[in-house]
Formats: sequence, C-alpha cells, structure tokens
Amino acid sequence: MGALDGKVIFITGGAAGIGRKCVEAYLAAGASVSVMDCDRTGLDSLAEEFAHLVTFAGNVRMGSDVKRAIGNTVEALGKIDVIHNNAGIASPSKSLDETSEEEWDNLFSVNLKSVFWTTKYGIEFLKQTRGCILNTSSLVGEIGQGNHAAYVGTKGGMNALTKAMALDYAPFGVRVNAVCPAGVWTPMLRKWSGEQPEPASIAQYLDGIHPLGYCPEGDVIADVAVFLVSEAARFVTGCMMPVSGGAELGYKR
Repeated sequence: MGALDGKVIFITGGAAGIGRKCVEAYLAAGASVSVMDCDRTGLDSLAEEFAHLVTFAGNVRMGSDVKRAIGNTVEALGKIDVIHNNAGIASPSKSLDETSEEEWDNLFSVNLKSVFWTTKYGIEFLKQTRGCILNTSSLVGEIGQGNHAAYVGTKGGMNALTKAMALDYAPFGVRVNAVCPAGVWTPMLRKWSGEQPEPASIAQYLDGIHPLGYCPEGDVIADVAVFLVSEAARFVTGCMMPVSGGAELGYKR
C-alpha cells in the first residue's frame, strides 16, 4: 500500500525541477496525478515516461487556463484530493529599485496570483474530499535574501497566505501547508546561478549555506511533499516546513 493510494493530485509547474520530482514521488506513492505547465516539451517528456498522467499545457497567470485544467482533472480522474501550487519563477536577481514593473508583475502573477486562481476554481472540490493544499514556497520568504526583492516578496506573501488559508479552510477539513527549500539544484537554480556576479563560485556557496554540507536535488523536497499531503500529516496545517539542510539555523563557522 502506498502512502497516497487513491489520491488525485493536481500540480502546477510539474514538468521540470522540484515539480517533476514531486510528480515522480506522488506516482510512486500510488496517487493519480494531473500536471499543468506551460512547458509543452516537458509535459511530453513526462507523458512518455509515465503512461497514466493527465497533462494540460497552460499558463498559471491565466485564470481561464487554470479553470480548464482543474475541470479536465475532475473529468478525467473524478475528483481532486490535493492541489500543489508549485509553479514559480525566480528571475530577476535585483534590488527593488532596479526591478521593472513588468518583472514585478510577472513574478507576482506566476508565484502568488496563481494560488488565487487554483483556490478559486479548486476549493469546492477539496471541500468534497476533505483534501489539502501544498504551496512550494522558499526559506527566503521567512529569512529574506539580498538582491532578490520581488522574489522574496512573493514567497513572503505565499507564507502569509498559507496561514490565512489554513484558518479559512480548516472548518471544511481542508489543510494548507507550505514546503520551504533553501537551495535545490533545478533548471531554475542553474539559470539563477548564471545571473550572479561570480557564477563559478556559486556551487561552493550553495553547498556552504546548508549545514548538512551540500545543495540537494529535488527528491528531498518531494519526499517531504508526499508526507505533507498524506494522511500521516492529517493534523498538520498552516505549517511552513523547512527542507533546507538547516540553512535557517545560522551561518556555518
């Protein structure tokens, strides 16, 4: 018996990075999974590897796309037990005054407003199943980060929103939590690395910020995600779960 047998999970941004690792882990734990992503190539790759996925190519910035993706999920799989808001972007790496309005709006549309859309169109299905919501946030939403003002703002907003949603939907038996990585090697992080002043030193830096000694791959996040959406976490809600190798504990000596 898998930890997620019989569960139906709808995940955004599941075609690559942490999202793809979560898709793999959810399937391995027995869930049926529906993936929404704007990366058609990535979705095709997932569909080739896993025969029983539902996929939808769409943009989480667009409420109409999210509504159709959720409708397709219910039509294909009969219900939704979990909404995993994983879609996110990190660029640009800039202070607030250097960030353009277009960059600001793009970050907030993808990272934060997408949660509005998935909840607006998905919460009634979660009430029916007494399901849960999982948000992929970031440790920087709790502790801050230099030169990433807009990104940090989106993740701080996500953490606050997670707590508000947990209170709003607890009467319906719907749990809402967030998983908060520090560094994780993904295509997005590799893109970010190339934008930094000294890209060659980034790998050593990323290993160093984690007291456990290394920057992980996305599987460590996926394992915790499986726990948070499973019945093992049935009394956990409003939690910002760090999966950070201790990065929030202070600087290494």
